[in-house]
Amino acid sequence: MDTKQDYSIMEAAKLSGLPESTLRYYEAIGIIDPISRDVSSKHRVYSEDDINGIVSIACLSATGMSIGDMRTYLGNRSQGAQAAGEQIALLQTQQQRLADESRYMELRQRYVETKIAYWRAVAAGNKAGAAAISARAQIIARELKIPIEK
Repeated sequence: MDTKQDYSIMEAAKLSGLPESTLRYYEAIGIIDPISRDVSSKHRVYSEDDINGIVSIACLSATGMSIGDMRTYLGNRSQGAQAAGEQIALLQTQQQRLADESRYMELRQRYVETKIAYWRAVAAGNKAGAAAISARAQIIARELKIPIEK
């Protein structure tokens, strides 16, 4: 008895969190290996292994990893220990990008909190408080300027 589960593209999209259009695109550019087709309908038929691979790719994508970096990462997997150093460097770079993104998110939240406090001070008629809060908002705004990489 064959208990192997096959999935449609709609099911693969739901399981992976990637839109159907992204699944097709990733297959077209080689991020996802070619997917088998149903003999009569020619529709994509995803296996359990396909789904597992796609979920891994979805996780990389969710980190904001670029297509080029995903391609490198996926290409290096078959090299095992030989590519471990490059894989680690690639993932550490992505980890730093996420840390930077998190820092900027926190700053943006602080900025919004400060602006709320400013407008509360304005609504209460507290001109001195509003001026002090405005100065804090300007400091945060300067911190939010992302330096241009050279």
